Amino acid sequence: QVQLVESGGGLVQAGGSLRLSCAASGPGFSVYAMGWFRQAPGKEREFVAAISWSGSRTYYADSVKGRFTISRENAKNTVYLQMNSLKPEDTAVYYCASRRGWAGTVSPSEYDYWGQGTQVTVSS
Repeated sequence: QVQLVESGGGLVQAGGSLRLSCAASGPGFSVYAMGWFRQAPGKEREFVAAISWSGSRTYYADSVKGRFTISRENAKNTVYLQMNSLKPEDTAVYYCASRRGWAGTVSPSEYDYWGQGTQVTVSS
């Protein structure tokens, strides 16, 4: 069983930056692909970014490409999401998730474990 805990959310002005962290506990972190998703009020959960178990492959939603960067430190069982040039439409609860296998899937249903989420609010 993998447990995931997100941190780093908060309130930021448009154009600002935040770095989210997701700490994992339990066996096998280094073999899991990791993803970040977000969910705004009244909307479905959507894919943001993902990273392969080795960190060699990353995937991004078009809406965040060039602004967000996903990375991981397997020695620390942690995955990060660096968010720059934030926009009001980035406001959402951000979740990290893990799965075995290919990191390139954008479907939340393909992920096995989820954190509780962290709120990101971007003011205009």
